[in-house]
Amino acid sequence: MKTTTLLFLFFTVFSVIAQDKFFTNTGTVNFEASVPLFEEVKAVNRQVAILLEPKTSTFICTVIVKDFRFKLNLMQEHFNENYMQSNRYPKAVFKGKIQKFDLKDITEVEKQYEIKGKLNLRGKSKEIVVNALIKRVPEGIRIVSDFPIEVSDFNIHIPTPIASKIAKTANTELTGIIRSDETMLTLK
Repeated sequence: MKTTTLLFLFFTVFSVIAQDKFFTNTGTVNFEASVPLFEEVKAVNRQVAILLEPKTSTFICTVIVKDFRFKLNLMQEHFNENYMQSNRYPKAVFKGKIQKFDLKDITEVEKQYEIKGKLNLRGKSKEIVVNALIKRVPEGIRIVSDFPIEVSDFNIHIPTPIASKIAKTANTELTGIIRSDETMLTLK
């Protein structure tokens, strides 16, 4: 009886602790700054870290800039060396609060939330507000959010000869399924 009670208490405490954070390091960011009639400026990064702390509604997304993959190697090289200076500024971080968030409200029905926070990119910070669609899925919690990035806000200089071939606003879309330790244990 003591063993059963002890095991029950252990699993109860573990499940409460496991709900403290939801995380993934396999989120995806799709990036596009294409302009009609010119070469597609598009990349994907499938190694994005996403963290959600439900108690505080804190949402953090970290992207290693060099992990973006372009169709053309030369475009990837220019992106890292000339525009993003990824050796000097290796990551982009968004940290914010999900407004009116309560983990109990997350169901299989997608719900829209507003996230207010600060985007740090190329050594510059800017307060932004983004919308996110959040729902519960069998693997955890799915988050989809768009992050339009004004190139001028982060001092990304695009040379005049090619400025008309690259959009002034880079459209980025974040997608990911975050899991708590408890979710990961039930999936095994």
